Amino acid sequence: MLTEKSILRQAKKNYMNEEQLEFFKERLMQQKQDIIESLKETSENLQNQDREADDNDRASLEEERWLELRIREREAKLLSKIDEALARIEDGSYGYCEDTGDEIGLERILVRPTATLSIDAKQRRESIERGFSDS
Repeated sequence: MLTEKSILRQAKKNYMNEEQLEFFKERLMQQKQDIIESLKETSENLQNQDREADDNDRASLEEERWLELRIREREAKLLSKIDEALARIEDGSYGYCEDTGDEIGLERILVRPTATLSIDAKQRRESIERGFSDS
């Protein structure tokens, strides 16, 4: 079974081989399952809070609820990114920059398995978004 360290030790020519793709697929599937479980727990917690809250606790519960929902909203968005990454594994484009076609790099993919851009392409996009040009 591959580990992060063993992936990083593999030769560059083996980039996104079957073993690595399976590793990332399993990682993404686990991340997806964790988020789904977290969303279920949040739903249950919100239902229980309504029953247990008295008037004195309502303000703090509302703030906690808002923060919790904000976190879950971000996780829900991540679910679609995970599904897109899984689709890229299936179509053979996983691990390659959607702008340039270059390798994103194992280090970046290990940190952000849903990454679609190389570091250079991401920086160019951010620069453009800020109104600057690279020229």
